[in-house]
Amino acid sequence: MSQNPFDALGGGGFDMNALLQQAQQMQEQLAAAQHELTQRTVTGTVAGGAVTVTVNGVGELQAVAITAGQFDGTDSDDLSDLGDLIVAAYRDAKSQSEAMASEAMGPLAGGLEGLGGLGGPGGSGAPGGPPSGQLGF
Repeated sequence: MSQNPFDALGGGGFDMNALLQQAQQMQEQLAAAQHELTQRTVTGTVAGGAVTVTVNGVGELQAVAITAGQFDGTDSDDLSDLGDLIVAAYRDAKSQSEAMASEAMGPLAGGLEGLGGLGGPGGSGAPGGPPSGQLGF
């Protein structure tokens, strides 16, 4: 039997080279988008600006700013509260960072998912998605 099994798809067969080129282009676009996200920042602020945290688009902590006079460095309760506020400000900034990344990467990750789960945020193999190697149908 010498019949090409891809003939049933129509169009004279399946072009693996075109698919691989498309996947490579999408990977390059994804890498460029990830690089751009490392350059962008968002801030999370709590307690009326007492603590502000800056995070880049991939969630890396860039800076912590604490307003002078808001906390007593000799009081253990104040220091504990300060730690809690830093965590809260980071969580605020991190959620903004994730939303920014989702917006920037969404179209790219969706395209990669359609190619059988080559990875990326929201693609196959990502937390919450189907395991690697399985299509999310």
